[in-house]
Amino acid sequence: MDVIKALLILAGLVVVHEAGHFFAATLQGIRVSGFSVGFGPALIERHRRGVTYALRAIPLGGFVAFPDDDEESTIPKDDPDLLSNRPLPQRALVIAAGVLANLLLAWCVLVAQGAVLGLPSGFSTNPGVMISAVNPGQAAAAAGLAPGDRIVVVNGETLGGGQAAVRALVTLIKSSPNESLILGTDRGGQVQTLTLTPSNRDGIGRIGAELLPSGQEQFRRARSPLEVIRQANRDFTALTGRTIEGFTTLITHFGETAGQVSGPVKIVEMGAQLSRQGGSSLFLFTALISINLAVLNALPLPLLDGGQMVLLVLEGVRGRRLPQRFETVFLQSGFVFLVGLSALLIVKDTSQLPLIQQLLHSGAR
Repeated sequence: MDVIKALLILAGLVVVHEAGHFFAATLQGIRVSGFSVGFGPALIERHRRGVTYALRAIPLGGFVAFPDDDEESTIPKDDPDLLSNRPLPQRALVIAAGVLANLLLAWCVLVAQGAVLGLPSGFSTNPGVMISAVNPGQAAAAAGLAPGDRIVVVNGETLGGGQAAVRALVTLIKSSPNESLILGTDRGGQVQTLTLTPSNRDGIGRIGAELLPSGQEQFRRARSPLEVIRQANRDFTALTGRTIEGFTTLITHFGETAGQVSGPVKIVEMGAQLSRQGGSSLFLFTALISINLAVLNALPLPLLDGGQMVLLVLEGVRGRRLPQRFETVFLQSGFVFLVGLSALLIVKDTSQLPLIQQLLHSGAR
């Protein structure tokens, strides 16, 4: 059930993204020929008012199709309602609408969290910091840490609880590159001692693990709707900043961070884990993945919205449409790259699932 919840959230985020493109076009009177979730052959297909709605076999995103790209379309090429014949600002809005839709959704989810659950007021007294995920080949994995471990002692000092404990541990890790930290961890009620040595990345310690507060998050009723909006604004700004920082680090230190990139399998696994935790976890998961989807699509890569925007800017600078052959090669190269990368991440993430690891270890024995 938890896996199904995570899958539904991911599917919903893709639908929202594509709906942003779709409505930005239709509300401007621009012709749309298709709305698809996924790629490849259609599993379910419906036709309504000249638009083909489809659920496709490869669940790696989605797309909105326009008659401009259909060589068999009977619509005249000079039709003013074709996307390619509209002014640049209108076309730019259609391209940007998917990213804007995901950002708006993330903010609305955070507002809904405050309205439904209330505002965060700390954690129940349960000391320590939880490990929610560990990246293979990084310092945390080398130390023997695993998802579900609770760090309760660092260098002989007991950690407190809540977000304060997470911040204290993160600060210590960042300030201790290549220095050994002696951890006392609780794994299923059994206490063990581990040695963690953060790696050095530009003078900052990194361990390759996701940290969460230990204990049950507590909430209080908001005093007013304005307080809910203010909290949502703070959370939205923090999540967006962390996401942009993460993508920036990936780009500037690709060789060191490429192994931390996760695909849809890992995202679903993380969503299922957060679903089991209850509370605000699913709200934060939905908001965070929606923001990640927005930032990812804003990157200037072929086939992504950012790549489409680059073509539009080049057209504006050039003063006329780019050669069709150039656009085709640009977009096709992006498709091959993204599908190949997605397949690679799916294989990598699937091989790291606990069940697969158990089968591999039992086979090795």
